[in-house]
Amino acid sequence: MKLRLIGLLMLCVFASCASKKQVLYLQDATVEGIGKINYQSAKIQPNDILKITVESSVPEAAIPYNKNITQGPVAQNIQILQLEGYLVSTNNTINFPVLGELSTANRTTEELQNHISQILKSGGHLAKPNVNVRLINAKVTILGEVNKPGTYNFTEQNITLLQALGYAGDLTINGKREDILLTREVDGVRKITHIDLTSASFMNGDFYFIKPNDVIVVNPNNPRVKNAGFIGDINNVLTIASLLLSVAILVSR
Repeated sequence: MKLRLIGLLMLCVFASCASKKQVLYLQDATVEGIGKINYQSAKIQPNDILKITVESSVPEAAIPYNKNITQGPVAQNIQILQLEGYLVSTNNTINFPVLGELSTANRTTEELQNHISQILKSGGHLAKPNVNVRLINAKVTILGEVNKPGTYNFTEQNITLLQALGYAGDLTINGKREDILLTREVDGVRKITHIDLTSASFMNGDFYFIKPNDVIVVNPNNPRVKNAGFIGDINNVLTIASLLLSVAILVSR
């Protein structure tokens, strides 16, 4: 009886442990992590908010092609900028001053600014326009076994998966590093991929860089799942261990 109780105690403790191979990132980095970085520009999507400015050698000539933007310190507030930006419709269009409805379908911000610049020149609006297009509501949602789950805004054109997870305070010790789920919408089609953070091979793939509106889900690893359904946290483990030892002592007398 005593041996059975001790064996059960050891089983409980080992069930709550994660191996080194389940915890370490990029374990084959010296082999798989070397490669050329291919920076990517995301396509503009519905519900994106764009900040578009048009400049000209004659400043007054460009005024009709710009929205009336709030001046002063309040204009630096990102929420104000978003309210005054161009919201992309579900039909992938924006309503632009003077030019009217413009299509954003299958275009990056750089491609859209070239498109607007070309229309301004070919239509005789401005001789040498300088157009700048920027996405101002880029965000990524991170859920599951991370320290700070939530939705995070970013202003950079390119951030990596590891940087995004850094926004969420990194994975907890219970995060399943070898099977991260990433959901991405491309041209109206939802794609889900599985990423193994214990291998550096993903760094050379299409999902190394995050795109706006990506959703990252970190599922719990096997020890965490077992604990949730059987033992719970470490305090419960210690409580059960204490009870089993007490019973073992009483039985052995």
